[in-house]
Amino acid sequence: MASGTWRGVVGVIKPTYGSGSLVEFIRLLPEGVGCIPMYAGIREHSERGYLDAMETYQAKVEELARIGVDIMHPEGGPPFMVRGHKAEQEIVGAWETKYKIPIFTSGQSQAQALRALGVRKFVGCTYYRDQRMNDIFTRYFTDSGFEVLGMEGMDTSPDEADKISSETIYQHLKNSFNKHPSAQGIYLLGSGAWGIKDIVTAENDLGVPVVHPVAARLWMVQKLLRVKHPLKGQSRLLEELP
Repeated sequence: MASGTWRGVVGVIKPTYGSGSLVEFIRLLPEGVGCIPMYAGIREHSERGYLDAMETYQAKVEELARIGVDIMHPEGGPPFMVRGHKAEQEIVGAWETKYKIPIFTSGQSQAQALRALGVRKFVGCTYYRDQRMNDIFTRYFTDSGFEVLGMEGMDTSPDEADKISSETIYQHLKNSFNKHPSAQGIYLLGSGAWGIKDIVTAENDLGVPVVHPVAARLWMVQKLLRVKHPLKGQSRLLEELP
């Protein structure tokens, strides 16, 4: 193993070619943990587009296994959530059996992070105006054992995500929580619109944890590699590392 990756290497498969969340992920990785990124190249953000992407994910998982990584993370919640919780478990289980490498999806890391924070009942926030997609996300987490009080979509789409301001994101999180004040936490779907820094103020103001996809990803990598590297000011999840 190269000296710069003495703690381990994670192979990630990005759903699209957007780089913002990858830059944030690599910047916040603990020292000694390396990252090999690949891309599924999804262009159509629809149920059909996500279903059609699985063949590409399969090819990239196989390539990362040939390269040799310690953990694999096929990113992007929707491509797996559209298939349902049970099908996702079967796909990942088959990959782990075949390649003998720990593998986790975005949905799996987020569900585990919510449980680690003691959240069983939450409100979700997305940047999908498509209610059918928001209903699919709700069903995924309901089937995972959570009580989803609402999956509140912004009047945007993934293609517009990088144009949303931090102020708009904050208001969406706050308004969504105020609609469901009994929520024990807030879940964010997608990392194209919001960075981890965008959620810290909301966490402090609302007094509940907010699970951000990149934070959940970093938390899961540390957990699987048995690394303990708290990050102050980068969300409750990464500060406390439950």
